[in-house]
Amino acid sequence: MAERPEIRIGTAEREEAVSLLGEHFAAGRLSLAEFDERVALATQATIRADLVPLFADLPSAPAVVSSSGPRDLAEQLMTLVPFVLVALLVIVVFRHPIALLVAVGVLFVAGRRAYRLLGERRSPS
Repeated sequence: MAERPEIRIGTAEREEAVSLLGEHFAAGRLSLAEFDERVALATQATIRADLVPLFADLPSAPAVVSSSGPRDLAEQLMTLVPFVLVALLVIVVFRHPIALLVAVGVLFVAGRRAYRLLGERRSPS
């Protein structure tokens, strides 16, 4: 999820940035000096915003840098579908009060998550 540039990044995001810089270097878009400089900056990056200038003049930005689009939102909402289906299955198959309570809790949490994701998408960042 690359919605906000002030979010801290980890080793995986830094490695992804270095890998993409390597692809741009191999394609001849970066000189050796530019590549070395950008790799050094990528390995020192702590937030997403630190990676943005490294890819500003290159044709494609990594997922870590690019902003979240509608497809990302749809993918995030789709991760909730299995939980909702399991909760509905529990309600249909087990009519025990405890099972119903657990299923309603799962539906509530999934609904709150979906509502929050939609709210984040609507609010300008």
